[in-house]
Amino acid sequence: MYKKAVFSRPLVFLGMLFAVSGVAWAQSDTIATSKGDLKITPLNHASLQLQWDGKTIYVDPSGQVGGGTVYNGLPKGDLILVTDVHGDHQDRAKVDQLKGANTVVVAPKAVAATITEAQVINNGEKKTVAGVEIEAVPMYNLLRGPQPGTLFHDKGRGNGYILTLGGKRLYIAGDTECIPEMKALRNIDVAFVCMNLPYTMTPGEAAGCVNAFKPKIVYPYHYGQSNLQEFTSAVQGTAGVEVRLRKWY
Repeated sequence: MYKKAVFSRPLVFLGMLFAVSGVAWAQSDTIATSKGDLKITPLNHASLQLQWDGKTIYVDPSGQVGGGTVYNGLPKGDLILVTDVHGDHQDRAKVDQLKGANTVVVAPKAVAATITEAQVINNGEKKTVAGVEIEAVPMYNLLRGPQPGTLFHDKGRGNGYILTLGGKRLYIAGDTECIPEMKALRNIDVAFVCMNLPYTMTPGEAAGCVNAFKPKIVYPYHYGQSNLQEFTSAVQGTAGVEVRLRKWY
């Protein structure tokens, strides 16, 4: 779920204020793997593109945030991952735009009710698609919901994902609070961690989870109006964790 992003002047200068990668308006990062470089490109809000080993992978392509023009002209995907049913993650039109003749869509059962061609994977399951090792992991709310007794994201409905690409383990959190399953993660090279009230968690809560599982690199994403300075400050002192702030809006 989404609240509109607002960038204040202090945010622009985060790179000067902290010993981490600053807000980068260039769109791609490259990470070396055992099978060539992995190129990471933020698209919008909860969506990203991964290019590796001749393959193009999309996560949660959606036009709900920013109108979706960022997808114009992008190559067809070999693999499209969808995490949940909300419109800022599941978008039938954008999936169709990025699909080619051989594209595989992977999603939880709840998403497959709309994107019917999706290969279903549920929490705790693993599969290899197009040479990419995929593990579905939980994403859910502990406390937050639209009204007492309900949650924005029920346990088991949506998926986070762990992808293994050339020996590098990437964690895509999806919409979640700081759940025990996230705290228990180990050996994560790159993590994409959400924050955005009221739907997921605060920057401080997100930082607490990151400090528990200690990915080598963490990208805040799906952050809306969240205070990234608060997140960065809380993670900054954790040995071995690099915060990378990139443009998602």
